[in-house]
Amino acid sequence: MQKIIIHTDGGARGNPGPAGAGAVVADSDGTILAEVSDYLGETTNNVAEYEALERALIAVRDWITNHPATKPHIEVRMDSELIIKQLLGIYRVKDSKMKMYFLRVGMLREELPPITFTHVRREFNKHADALVNAAIDRGLVERRG
Repeated sequence: MQKIIIHTDGGARGNPGPAGAGAVVADSDGTILAEVSDYLGETTNNVAEYEALERALIAVRDWITNHPATKPHIEVRMDSELIIKQLLGIYRVKDSKMKMYFLRVGMLREELPPITFTHVRREFNKHADALVNAAIDRGLVERRG
């Protein structure tokens, strides 16, 4: 395997509001290696975006641990321009809560093969977005239940 492609998305209905994290981890042939679809409770869109990325990188780390002969390049594709620009060092991370997420993602990056970050438009991130909405829907049903 030469490449792992990760699509991540995070979202909140309201900001803050009920939120979810979604991610699809696939190889370069499109075979899905892992999915993330987690309800996060009440939080902001930006927190949800970082949570999705962090959870996806953990899934990749775990996958690589179980496949030690592979040393793939990792490409993260997400529609959060803010998070991408923070990770590339173009924007500073000013908010203290966001700094915590930025540092946690940074620690994960040190454990993984090289990662590139690519900003994609929402229409190219539909699977991850669907996982976000499914997580929020599940979370809201459980909350009412």
